[in-house]
Amino acid sequence: MPKLWTDTIEAHRRTVHDAILDAAWHLVAEHGLLAVTMSMIAEKAGIGRATLYKYFPDVEAVLFAAHQRHVAGHLHHLAQLRDGGGDPVERLEAVLQAYAMIAYRREQHGTEELAALLHRGDHVSRAQQQLVDLIEDVLREVAAVGHLRDDVAPDELASYCLHALGAAGSLPSEAAVQRLVTVTLAGLHPG
Repeated sequence: MPKLWTDTIEAHRRTVHDAILDAAWHLVAEHGLLAVTMSMIAEKAGIGRATLYKYFPDVEAVLFAAHQRHVAGHLHHLAQLRDGGGDPVERLEAVLQAYAMIAYRREQHGTEELAALLHRGDHVSRAQQQLVDLIEDVLREVAAVGHLRDDVAPDELASYCLHALGAAGSLPSEAAVQRLVTVTLAGLHPG
């Protein structure tokens, strides 16, 4: 029995949407934010400009959507690490290590213009809150097994972790990032 047209059309739309986002992200990395045009995105995605305008009104809208997808991917990965089985202390270390590497790579590959454009608005503050909640969740599990300091609340420790590991973006190497994670973890241990 053939698939319903709506399924096929929806799958096609998702494919085109993803191709547009991928094309825009690659073009910004290749040419810089200010050089990217809708024509370039359409050509790179392999679609016509008219089709592109059916999906997005301008380059900024394309980049916002690409950034939201990128952030959602990071949050999904961190949630998988948090929710994985095993020792909560090991899961905390995995989450913090992964977050630090995200911060490190963001600064290594990003541009100031792109960050200024994309790191504003409600979607960023919602993602930031999801990140705090995610880390707080695993910190509470670590506290439940007695491996977390009890003189600071888990929500405050989650903020501490995020701010401390945000500095990974300014570090010169992945080895330095690992040392920062080690120091951050040491600050979480009970006295």
